[in-house]
Amino acid sequence: MSPELLLAFADRIGVFVFAISGGVLAVRKQMDLLGVIVLAFLPAIGGGTLRDLLLGEPVFWLTDTVTILLAIAGGGTAFIFYRFVSRFRALRWPDAVGMSLFAVTGAAKAMSLGHGFLVTLIMGAMTASAGGLLRDVVANEEPLVLKDGELYATCALAGSLVYFLIMSYGPGDPVALASGMAAAFILRASTIVFGLSLPRAKG
Repeated sequence: MSPELLLAFADRIGVFVFAISGGVLAVRKQMDLLGVIVLAFLPAIGGGTLRDLLLGEPVFWLTDTVTILLAIAGGGTAFIFYRFVSRFRALRWPDAVGMSLFAVTGAAKAMSLGHGFLVTLIMGAMTASAGGLLRDVVANEEPLVLKDGELYATCALAGSLVYFLIMSYGPGDPVALASGMAAAFILRASTIVFGLSLPRAKG
């Protein structure tokens, strides 16, 4: 499978699992079917939309109806199978998968356009985090990205960093893709299981 196909496949998986995370939150908030679909769209396409606008690229989902259908399918899955998907500690596990996928695809898009280290990391973190931030704000939840004791954007930065380094100095795709995803997911999983957190200022 070519690197382009791998990235497209990873991006679409990310859309679906992030849509599920939005749908789970909407069901938990007792929204109707339309509300579930709307809230599923925010994490599924929000970060990628902001990334494309800042990079001056065509917004990805405007020409890719499969992405829209996957977002709807993710919301519908949460609506119909809520009791099953909610067993995975509500938002955290599907969110961790989506974050790790989007971190790498966001970084990959920035690198493919010739951007350097800092922009690549920022775009990876933004793709992974901005949609979830929108989801939580619209649902009147404390944003998962900003919760005390949560490593989230940091995990996306770590995955983007690993991807950038392997693409720059290692064997490249698909090793960079898999390694970046693994780094982001393992760090996020460690946060969920062991409660890792960044140092906090003492005021």
